[in-house]
Amino acid sequence: MKEKVLNNKKNGLSMLLLFILLYVAAIGLIVFAGVKLDDGRMGFLPLMILGILWMSVGWIPFLGLKVLKPQEALVLTLFGKYIGTLKEDGFYYVNPFCVAVNPAARTKLNQSGDVDAGANSALLSVALGKNADAAAAASGEMPSKKISLKAMTLSNSRQKINDCLGNPVEIGIAVIWKVTDTAKAVFNVDNYKEYLSLQCDSAVRNIVRIYPYDVAPGVDTTGDGVADEGSLRGSSELVAQRIRDEIQQKVEEAGIQIIEARITYLAYAPEIAAVMLQRQQASAIIDARKMIVDGAVGMVEMALERLSENHTVELDEERKAAMVSNLLVVLCGNRDAQPVVNSGSLY
Repeated sequence: MKEKVLNNKKNGLSMLLLFILLYVAAIGLIVFAGVKLDDGRMGFLPLMILGILWMSVGWIPFLGLKVLKPQEALVLTLFGKYIGTLKEDGFYYVNPFCVAVNPAARTKLNQSGDVDAGANSALLSVALGKNADAAAAASGEMPSKKISLKAMTLSNSRQKINDCLGNPVEIGIAVIWKVTDTAKAVFNVDNYKEYLSLQCDSAVRNIVRIYPYDVAPGVDTTGDGVADEGSLRGSSELVAQRIRDEIQQKVEEAGIQIIEARITYLAYAPEIAAVMLQRQQASAIIDARKMIVDGAVGMVEMALERLSENHTVELDEERKAAMVSNLLVVLCGNRDAQPVVNSGSLY
């Protein structure tokens, strides 16, 4: 389906004035013919019939008047056939029998422009025990058939997904998107909003399962057969870009452009979060201890070398071992050392 933009229909104001003048003329015609009929001039009866007929059906042409604000569009069909799309802002007049089509008009997602209306519609539905259509009708608000061409933000619900190591993680994304081809959006898919939401869920699952939550050895996230350091936590920009590309590939047929995708929430699932926190803490403690031991050994070696160079004191192997032990205890201990002063002999 190829989009056809109608640019030659911006004559709504002139047509509105014309129809109003015709109504005024019909009223005047009825009054004039009525006066003549009272005088017994039956020849004016057809004029009265014509005026009454226009007063009865003259409202139909008003159905062809369409007003569009900036970044709005109307997809029009005539007896089931697609005739074109109104895209630019303005006052239009089209065939009054044209019908605007938007299968996603009643669909409310957790996204900009739909959040408040979606919440109200859902509450009304629950309260009345009806579906979305019945709830909207009961509220007196009919959904607009206009398609928004603005950039919108879809914030999908958090998903629990296993990463490449099998650890369950929770992730949420925000997708900035807009409709670029109204004909594809309306006719190629059943409901382009639901279609986008489902494709977002699918793309997130496909990409997240490639990466570990944190850097892990021996994991290939790029598919080149070489282990790398890619991870969900450390490579969030790259992961978001791959999710965006995956979604764009899927929604191209629906006439939707994905402007940007961002990770808004990322954490281990609650059932393993505490264990993974202990693991991270243990790893951090081990790394810190390694650094402390390396520094302590270097300081002990430097102390022994300085004592030997300056001949400050002559130490045999047993005294060196005792000194090394004492220095390592002092330098590697978690608490401040409590010195013990020996007032007697060393032996």
